[in-house]
Amino acid sequence: MAQTKRRRQTKHRGNAAGVVESRGRTGRKPTAAEKTGKVAIEKSAKATRMQRLERPPTWRGAFYRAMAAAVLMLLISLLLLKMKNPNQAVALFPIVLLAYVPISYYTDLWLYRRRMRGKSRPQGTDAK
Repeated sequence: MAQTKRRRQTKHRGNAAGVVESRGRTGRKPTAAEKTGKVAIEKSAKATRMQRLERPPTWRGAFYRAMAAAVLMLLISLLLLKMKNPNQAVALFPIVLLAYVPISYYTDLWLYRRRMRGKSRPQGTDAK
């Protein structure tokens, strides 16, 4: 008699709520190449974020952030407030940009120094 080619199905058991849960992986441990997936992507994303947070702030980054905030403020003032004279909003743009650049830089610097101070502290102690 010829054998069938169907694979044997694994058992599923329902819990008290009636939800069927699969048993999960019961065979050998996956190799490093097989582990590349969602977990590996999350770990690399976390490592990339930590590297980005460990870099000191720059004036260039502060300028780009201030430019985005100034453009956003310009659009809000033009669209939502519907100023009678749009030249007022355009004239306000460089003033806002000049104010936001140092605010952005020194805020980033304060956060960076705070992060580095917390990192240099021993992990087991609570400084309250």
